[in-house]
This record gives sequence, C-alpha cells and structure tokens, in this order.
Amino acid sequence: MEKMLLFIPGYNCEKQIVRVLKQLDGSVIHYFTEVIVVNNRSTDNTERVVAEWMESHKEIPVKLFRNDENYGLGGSHKVAFRYAMDNGFDYVAVLHGDDQGNIHDLLPILKKNIYKRYDCCLGARFMKGSSLQGYSKFRTIGNIVYDMLFSLVCKLKVEDLGSGLNIYNVNMLKSNFFLKYPDNLMFNYCMVMAIQYYRQKALFFPISWREDDQVSNVKLFNQAKKVLGLLMNYMLNHKKFMEKDLRDVHRADYTAKVIASNIEA
Repeated sequence: MEKMLLFIPGYNCEKQIVRVLKQLDGSVIHYFTEVIVVNNRSTDNTERVVAEWMESHKEIPVKLFRNDENYGLGGSHKVAFRYAMDNGFDYVAVLHGDDQGNIHDLLPILKKNIYKRYDCCLGARFMKGSSLQGYSKFRTIGNIVYDMLFSLVCKLKVEDLGSGLNIYNVNMLKSNFFLKYPDNLMFNYCMVMAIQYYRQKALFFPISWREDDQVSNVKLFNQAKKVLGLLMNYMLNHKKFMEKDLRDVHRADYTAKVIASNIEA
C-alpha cells in the first residue's frame, strides 16, 4: 500500500501552527499515512501548542519532532526526507507551519493521482490560477522577475522558486543529492536548479497564498543578492556548482528527537 508522509516545518509560529493543523480535515487527512511536525528549536511556544493540539486530536496520526540543533528550513527538510526514506514512505508532502499555504490546494493533484507522474509537484504562487492575499506588488514583481531569470538559465519554465506546499517522490531523494544544499531558505532554490541538472520531471501547480500575522524571515535585498550569486555560479559551471557542498556548516547528519506522538510504536 502506498505511503505518503506530510511534513510540517515549524519555527516560532505558535500563533499559526494550530491553524495549519486544523486544515487536516477529513477531505485531506486520509491521503497521509503519517504527519510529522518538525520544530526547528523554536524560542516561542510552538512546541507546546502543537503538543496540546495533538492531545485533543489523538485520531490524527501526528509525531512532533525537535531538531537536535537549529538547522534552518533546509535542514528541517533534510530531517524529514531522511525520515521518509528510513521509514518506507513513497511520497513526502511539505506544508509550511506558518499558515500561508492551504493544503486543500493539493486535492486536485491527489484526487487524480497526478503526483504519480512526476518526481516533484511544486506549488506556485505566481502562475495563472494562483491567488495571493496580503502580498505586496513589489515582492510579487520581484519574484516573477527571479522566476524568469531562473527559467532562462535553467532552461526550465520556473513558476516559483520555493513556496511552502510541495510533493516529492521519495525515489528521487534516495541519492541524497540535496544534503549538500544550503540549510537556510536557499535550499528550495537549489532544489529547483536540481530539476534541470538531474533531469527530474516536475510539475508546477497554482496555489492560494496569504500573509497576515506571519513574520517573514526573508531580508529582501540581502536575500536577492545571495540568490543572484547562486544563479551566477550555476550558470558559469553547472556541474561544479551542483556537486559542491554549499552549506555554511558541514554536518555529518541531521537528527531530531520525537517529543510527542499520536502513533503507537
């Protein structure tokens, strides 16, 4: 029987994470064998509110993890990808814990088994059919320009460099190509570049996205400069770039502990 993992990364999102968990209603939860919330060493009450929600929703198969170090968003992905591979999952879906995305946007992909035809299905905030709420025109235009630049360099129609709603086929992850990618927000940009380099089959699909009480961790101009640097290095030498260790900290492993579980051992 096919197994799909839902991975929810969380960092300092105590106000939003329960709203995300409440999205796991009957229309979507039956698609997932298990849900893991990976707390990246939050300094607020993210962990406590998740544990309390789990206690009152024991019917939902959730595990709460705490990273052994603050690995960043990319590092939390590596924790989840390793867990998916080690535990025999066929697919891993990603839904960010800050309540900007809506998991119900996956339903057209799931109901028609569209995801089975691709190595990855990536939610896109800026393509036709998507919906943005509370997102500034400046940031929207900036993202579209970067999508165009990546499309030109990667020779791939890039609709989004990294939203918080994706599905990955675990088979594509088994070579561990992603381990050398940055542990920060740049992780998703490198995953997009990997599509072209490793000849992966990808689908971008429209999603709804909103910003209201979320706190952005993106420092726009500094981030923009770093992204341009990544793209330039990729353009100059694809092979050297994609096979280089791009991390600031070189870790042998990414480990986390289970803090709470609604799943019997």
